[in-house]
Amino acid sequence: MKSKSLRNPGNYGNFFLRVMPVNSYYGTLLRSINILVVLIVFSGLYASAQDDARLVSEKSHIRFFSSTPAEDIEAHNYSATSTINTGNGNVAFSVPMQGFEFDKRLMQRHFNQERFLDTQQFPTARLVGTITNLDAIDFSSNGKYDAIIEGELTIKGVTNKISEKGTVTVNGNRVTAESVFDVTLADYGVEFTSGRPASNIAGTIEVTVHAEYQPQ
Repeated sequence: MKSKSLRNPGNYGNFFLRVMPVNSYYGTLLRSINILVVLIVFSGLYASAQDDARLVSEKSHIRFFSSTPAEDIEAHNYSATSTINTGNGNVAFSVPMQGFEFDKRLMQRHFNQERFLDTQQFPTARLVGTITNLDAIDFSSNGKYDAIIEGELTIKGVTNKISEKGTVTVNGNRVTAESVFDVTLADYGVEFTSGRPASNIAGTIEVTVHAEYQPQ
């Protein structure tokens, strides 16, 4: 016995006319959804990358200044490196201690000796910290912002906690960080109780930091 559909071949044409547009519609809808999902994922990845942008300073300038009635001592270091993570506020500085240059060659030699900074055994000073008021700094908008950095400073193998203030200046892709703070030498195992060093070197020195960053 022949089926009903075979007795009426026109039913097949009517069926495909009814079904194919629906399938085509859902296929197009699914493709659109897939494309939308991909766009959302990539947008999220891009936003995450932007939030966690890493700024790098290859030649940060570190200056220290000691002042006593006997003499003033000043040194500059242009070989320090630094990074800032604008997403979480992490900050790091690495300072090669033998990179400090003095006007007086004798002072530079003393600076590197064991009784002073012992730069052969402790060649690098480090600061690792976090910008604690990161919400107050908009790295995407030009301006000058106050910054508070808390972390740890390591000199001559001794590490102490610090909390210092500074500024962050944003100018397009260029970001500049600056800070001036004091370091007590005795806190890092550098102390003189007699002789010329005791009278010529201040117990507390002024440190100035100037770092210019670019996106990595």
